[in-house]
Amino acid sequence: MSTSLKVAARIASVNPATGEVLREFEPASAAAVQAAVARAKAAQPGWNALGVRKRVGVVREFQSRLQQRKREVAELITREAGKPQAEALTTEVMVVLDAARFCVERAYELLRDEPLPHGNLAMKTKRGYLRREPYGVIGIISPWNYPFSIPATESLAALVAGNAVVLKPSEFTSLVALELASLLHGAGVPEDVFQVVVGEGSTGAALIAAEIDKLIFTGSVPTGKRIAQEAADRLLPVVLELGGKDPMLVLEDADVEVASSGAVWGAFVNAGQTCLSVERCYVHRRLYAAFVDACACKTAALRVGNGMDAATDVGPMIHDRQLKIVESQVEDAVAQGARVVMGGKRLTGLGPHFYAPTVLSEVTHAMRIMREETFGPVLPIMAFDSEEEAIQLANDSVYGLAASVWTRDHGRGQAIAARLDAGTVMVNDVVSCFGISEAPHGGVKASGVGRAHGRFGMEEMVRMKYVDVDRLPGMKKVWWYGYGERFTRQMEGFVDMQFARGWASRLRGALRAVGAVVGAKR
Repeated sequence: MSTSLKVAARIASVNPATGEVLREFEPASAAAVQAAVARAKAAQPGWNALGVRKRVGVVREFQSRLQQRKREVAELITREAGKPQAEALTTEVMVVLDAARFCVERAYELLRDEPLPHGNLAMKTKRGYLRREPYGVIGIISPWNYPFSIPATESLAALVAGNAVVLKPSEFTSLVALELASLLHGAGVPEDVFQVVVGEGSTGAALIAAEIDKLIFTGSVPTGKRIAQEAADRLLPVVLELGGKDPMLVLEDADVEVASSGAVWGAFVNAGQTCLSVERCYVHRRLYAAFVDACACKTAALRVGNGMDAATDVGPMIHDRQLKIVESQVEDAVAQGARVVMGGKRLTGLGPHFYAPTVLSEVTHAMRIMREETFGPVLPIMAFDSEEEAIQLANDSVYGLAASVWTRDHGRGQAIAARLDAGTVMVNDVVSCFGISEAPHGGVKASGVGRAHGRFGMEEMVRMKYVDVDRLPGMKKVWWYGYGERFTRQMEGFVDMQFARGWASRLRGALRAVGAVVGAKR
């Protein structure tokens, strides 16, 4: 990821539903990115010096401004990313408002010094605590599918912890990132403390190569691996959220009406361009036919169109390259025997980037549609015969971001959840875990490392420092020099006093240890 990569002459923000060019940008050069990081480094100490309570006040003001401008922000998201306005409000704006609420309510508690009691008797004369300190400058590289909620939730946690942020958004959604910057600056975040650098891959590479102190990346597995390799060269800490192939398990006691509605929404929300979307659906054979029919009927009723139309359920895909990936996977599945129950084609009459919400049956793990991340509006449904088979199929993936289990028996659902390789498992729901600000977001296996959101997401934004204060500064420590046979016997006694079995043995150990303590006072 060399910063010598050629920078594109211009990049355009384009409405994926209409093809309208919303705005053109001059991409940030490597020198411009380095300058932005330098400004952030210079401004960060002053921002940190404000203290958590004042930074919380800024976040509260941001929340208020966003709430007042919710419609305008949602409309901008729809114009640039294509999703229906209802989804822009619920999965973007509302998620960010709640993330701000979490910061306001919990940041002081989570970031303040934490007393650390000592259990070792030898250390009882000490007082220790954990101190959480900001990294400095956090670099964030964010994707186009959730261009507001992903960078905003990460930025709020970084900022409230005292960091400066340099954000490199996807080149497809630069306008949304600039709107986030406007809201934060208006709320009181200094311009050098939160900056946006617009550009393509070369701009992201320049950010990674700059003197940032940590990187938060959301994107593809291949890019994430390259970033991890480059970060390793200088031990740059990273958080990597690299997508998923999330399974949905529908057990034989599930409510078909409810579960099929969840599958259809979970597969087609944001036109399937969601890292947490249902990309593999496994249904018990007893329910299979009824479930497939229910999904087909509900999919047929979906209204596909421009997200600016309030009646639209499913909007366009972001660009033709992503649409071709979906087409290729569907064609591969059909060639190997899958049946297209619904959809399976472009909707060229609506525009260049629309693909019909698609339901596939008779799929197998030999097909790419069940193994590779699709990131499009496709719901492949496969039958299973036993709970053990369902768990094996769900875990048969390089990914491990999230999963869902559908059953009327909550205890059974939780037992299966414990056996699934995933960072999050929902019982009788999908996707909405991302909107729970207290819940950590992240995966296992190829889905990445680290966590966003909640307590663990905030912990990612700070370095942990242990501070130890001795209560008896005038007393020599028993473990300092003065070794010898007598000292060794005393230390053996001290060990026995703490850890021997039986009170008699501990008492004898204490008597042998007394001499060491008395001697230390001299």
